[in-house]
Amino acid sequence: MTDQNSTASSPARKGGSAAVGVVVVAVVGLAALLVAPSLAPGLNGGGESATSSAGQNVSGPSSVAPTGEATQVTVTVAGMAFVPSVIEVPVGNTLEVTFDNTGDQLHDLRFANGAEVGPLSPGASETVNVGVIGADMDGWCTLPGHRQMGMELTVVAVGGEASNTGEPGDAAAEGSPDGSVGGSLGDSGDHSSHGTSGASGATTASAINMASLMAEAENSEAYPAALQPLPSSTTPQTREYTFEVTEDEDNLTESIIRPLWTFNGTSPGPTLRGSVGDEFVITLVNNGTMGHSIDFHAGETAPDFAMRTIQPGEQLEYRFTAGRSGIWMYHCSTMPMSLHIANGMFGAVIIDPPGLGPVDREYVLIQSEFYSDLGDPNGSRVGERMSVLAPDVVMFNGRAFQYAAHPLTARVGERIRFWVLDVGPNSPLAFHIVGTQFDTWWSEGHYGVYRGHSTDGITQGVTGAQVLPLQPAQGGFVELVVDQPGNYAIVNHIMSLAEKGASGTLQVQE
Repeated sequence: MTDQNSTASSPARKGGSAAVGVVVVAVVGLAALLVAPSLAPGLNGGGESATSSAGQNVSGPSSVAPTGEATQVTVTVAGMAFVPSVIEVPVGNTLEVTFDNTGDQLHDLRFANGAEVGPLSPGASETVNVGVIGADMDGWCTLPGHRQMGMELTVVAVGGEASNTGEPGDAAAEGSPDGSVGGSLGDSGDHSSHGTSGASGATTASAINMASLMAEAENSEAYPAALQPLPSSTTPQTREYTFEVTEDEDNLTESIIRPLWTFNGTSPGPTLRGSVGDEFVITLVNNGTMGHSIDFHAGETAPDFAMRTIQPGEQLEYRFTAGRSGIWMYHCSTMPMSLHIANGMFGAVIIDPPGLGPVDREYVLIQSEFYSDLGDPNGSRVGERMSVLAPDVVMFNGRAFQYAAHPLTARVGERIRFWVLDVGPNSPLAFHIVGTQFDTWWSEGHYGVYRGHSTDGITQGVTGAQVLPLQPAQGGFVELVVDQPGNYAIVNHIMSLAEKGASGTLQVQE
């Protein structure tokens, strides 16, 4: 059978259709995502060789006299690194680089003077003339997150001076000590593709704040958090789905655009639900511009095939049988995994525990994080923020404060179940609903409290819980009954994260 019990019909996010003149923020190397097929040699090839004209007329300092000789180097890929990572070139020599993509996903290679290769499919090769070398110079992969993972190299001018190690025109990219970023995102040919509208202007850290996030939440449709009950069945079911990968954009605030990479057009992706013994068959179709994959924590299968990265236009079948109950994370596992998750590629699989009791309402809330580059053309800020576990925005179901703007609802006396999952990639979750207590608490495979009584066999009398604590990739559920009407705040009780967007409202009526 084909299972229809999912949130696959969730409305798509607002695209990057903001008015002309807004400030556009792009994530690490977004230019690689937006490049036209005609400008992307190697996307369809494997093993072919070509010669690029990029960099033919680029040279080092004007005082450098060309020697008329050429240094020829082949650069390969090992994991998430270039080999070699240092290229020595006598001053005045022309550098010719043949880039062989020996990795398992798309990569490109850009030099600080503008010479570039790719993006290339695995197995593809291309040669670029970097020009006359007069000073040290950096090279890197521009695909999102790859530079932060270590895909950098250095051209050392033997007998020259150390200079020109940044991207062209990025002298002001580092920003001021207060986090502000000056200049325009579309003020040079090299950076023009970072945005979708050619907008210019300056973006500051203060542009991402509670007020701006709340305003966007009010202007956006809320992701449907309500969960439908699982139809009863006495025999295991086969549940089939198609997940299409897309790479799009979305309004983070009125003036800031974020990348949004998704399964089936929404973040989170569809919420799947089943019982122990059910077989899940997912066909993953990569309609994006880079390699993607999927990893279902609800299944037990060797990663080598089912979780492999597939290239644009490819597809794979992921098949597993649910052997254990719980709320399980799924996500893109292509490196850098943290960036793919933070940009929206995640969802939940709920496998009902046997004997799960009926409730009046069920909701699913998935916490995730977003890291902004705030206009940094090198995208280095994203990696830095991730490395120190400092997200710019923390969200329930893919948008900050959306359930404060559009409250979840219930009635006095109803039993409500919240399924909760923390997909990270980095931040913990202390799930709490202000003014209430949980009389049922289930986390990572076990009950701690069931209908007001401890399950430890020791604790006497009526008890409960105030927080469901979860680390990234952990999940569980809580139940509660509210006996007074009112507005009850739903928060991550790590309050600094709640103030970054992990907050909503349960509106209870008579």
